[in-house]
Amino acid sequence: MLELHYWPTPNGKKVTILLEECGLEYRIVPVHIGRGDQFSDAFLKMNPNHRMPVLVDTAPADGGGPFSIFESGAIMLYIAEKAGKFFPQSLRQKCEVTEWLIWQMANQGPKLGECGHFRRLGDAQGDQSYAVRRFTDEANRLYGVLNNRLYDHRYLAGDEYTIADMICYPWCVNWKAQGQDIEEFKYFKRWFDELSARPAVQRGLAVGANLSEDPAKLSPEERERRQKIMYNQRARPAPATGGLAV
Repeated sequence: MLELHYWPTPNGKKVTILLEECGLEYRIVPVHIGRGDQFSDAFLKMNPNHRMPVLVDTAPADGGGPFSIFESGAIMLYIAEKAGKFFPQSLRQKCEVTEWLIWQMANQGPKLGECGHFRRLGDAQGDQSYAVRRFTDEANRLYGVLNNRLYDHRYLAGDEYTIADMICYPWCVNWKAQGQDIEEFKYFKRWFDELSARPAVQRGLAVGANLSEDPAKLSPEERERRQKIMYNQRARPAPATGGLAV
């Protein structure tokens, strides 16, 4: 059984889309990131970076005990290899898929995340106009990267639908909130519309819809507490004793 420690964000939905496309059985373990579940000691043992998602395989192929995988890109590689789907193994195709998977993790996800953060923040913490402009423009550049790639490729890694497409798609769903107009990117839009129509993509996006809550219903005290949890984090101290000698 695969257990996915999950909250319905783009990083979580990448993985549920792949699980649905592969037809694998899995169980969702909610990680309420607003409440701070990801900072619990139990979660930290699975992911030292205290971010969801985390995948636990209770029956791995090596016959050993359960183990966990963190980072959505690593999780997708693991699932695709386990299922033998959506990750071609020929030299050139494998390299192309890996390139786009790493591009998403290093560029699209972080930059669109910052874009959304500063656009939602408004001026609550002072003048954010530079940050909004900086990351909205960077988001536009990244949509252009996708558009130009898809100008002469049906999918990001060529003619075959792969985890490269699945990992990028969920971050594009909120293009409007990112200050973009996808009519500007017609080749991207063709790809986006095709993926949006896939039943497994629709099922993957819907996972955890019942977990969402209305922030407006939270008390001011609870909203303030959650903001302190989510933002402006600093290093977690290592234990004072029991480690390697230094």
